Amino acid sequence: MNSKSLILNALKHKEVPRTPWVPYTGAQIANLKGYAADDMFKDVDKLVECLLEAVAQYAPDGLPVMFDLQVEAEILGCDLKWYPNTPPTVCTHPLADDFTIPTRRLTREDGRIPIIMEATRRLKEAKPDIALYGLVCGPFTLASHLRGTNIFMDMYGQPEKVKELITYCEEVVSEYAGYLIEAGCDVIGAVDPLVSQISPASFDQFLGEPFTAFFDKLKAQSMPSTFFVCGDATKNIPAMCLTGPDAIAIDENVDIVEAKKVTDEHGVLISGNLQLTITMLFGTQQDNQKAAIDLMDALGTKDFILAPGCDVPFNVPPENIVGIGMAVQNKEATKKVLETYVKKDELPDIELPDYESLDHVLIEVVTIDSQTCAACGYMVASANAAAAPFGHKVKVVERSIMYPENVAFMGRIGLANAPAMLINGEIKHVSLIPAGDTLTAEIKAAMT
Repeated sequence: MNSKSLILNALKHKEVPRTPWVPYTGAQIANLKGYAADDMFKDVDKLVECLLEAVAQYAPDGLPVMFDLQVEAEILGCDLKWYPNTPPTVCTHPLADDFTIPTRRLTREDGRIPIIMEATRRLKEAKPDIALYGLVCGPFTLASHLRGTNIFMDMYGQPEKVKELITYCEEVVSEYAGYLIEAGCDVIGAVDPLVSQISPASFDQFLGEPFTAFFDKLKAQSMPSTFFVCGDATKNIPAMCLTGPDAIAIDENVDIVEAKKVTDEHGVLISGNLQLTITMLFGTQQDNQKAAIDLMDALGTKDFILAPGCDVPFNVPPENIVGIGMAVQNKEATKKVLETYVKKDELPDIELPDYESLDHVLIEVVTIDSQTCAACGYMVASANAAAAPFGHKVKVVERSIMYPENVAFMGRIGLANAPAMLINGEIKHVSLIPAGDTLTAEIKAAMT
């Protein structure tokens, strides 16, 4: 059974001879050829070169052609900020001041769609035995790109307008998914990080129908599907399953063993959830191999695909991903090698701020990275928006766990999940972006 067959059979909920492996490589593969990420995301030749190198080194069964949630937003009028070591981020929101539902549709010639379609065709020809994942921005995250952080208040003040916008976004990404299928993608994934930032009631109210429509359209084309979410989406996994995806992909914020009990009840495959920072970024090759083997042992080969929790950070050492591929392909031999290996804790010692002596309100936002994680970016934006009217009396600090000292910070304060928001050292919001008036009230309370 070749790699693509392994993935497709797993997504059909069949028994497979070993655990399938899909590294969610986005910006990271630019490293393999010495390119900056922004150059690779704009150049089809560089993108294909890096994808082929990733196939050669990482021994994947499946691979996303491009992991960038800003493709559709850029075409629809959002300005992007580009970086050499991450995907771009949205920096303007065309509906922020004028909440008029757009009518524009995407074409095959718009933006970077031609690059992605051409890369898919070339990779399909060169590596026909690899399952190619075509990723679209989930409709809720795309709606937030267009409207900005206002969308979280709109869900209370203008719910019907929000529904209309999300429905429009679903129609847009469904059409884009059609172009990816036309180019040769074998699996379509909707990547919607912000799903973890709302309640199950809000999911049912705003997202149940559009996601069901999205996955129904893929079923009508006999196209396997995956519903990607970031953050602690535990509360929304049952509702996600009810929308009808073939698979759900989760990150390290979710207990995957417990989550699989839920997905198994609904006949949905689960994918994940290697730790992006503690293991993949800061760990050794052996740490990564052990983490992979632990997941494979815990979850078995039925209805499970091993993968990182989300898009692999740019600076993850390639040898760590190589090691995971080795562990997947040669599980028992790798286990033998690791019998005497002991993980070392090399996180730095840190001192917490003296919260009692502050002359201002300190909002600390613990993120994966606001540049690469949409949910993190909008949580930082909500903190900055709430703090702005208070001037120097309120300071906002981002603590990205891409840096070891902030991983240590999470341990010191007893925080298990990101993104999260603290006010004067007290954990206030975890994996849930607060409404603006709620945050304003908390800031005022901290001032007294």
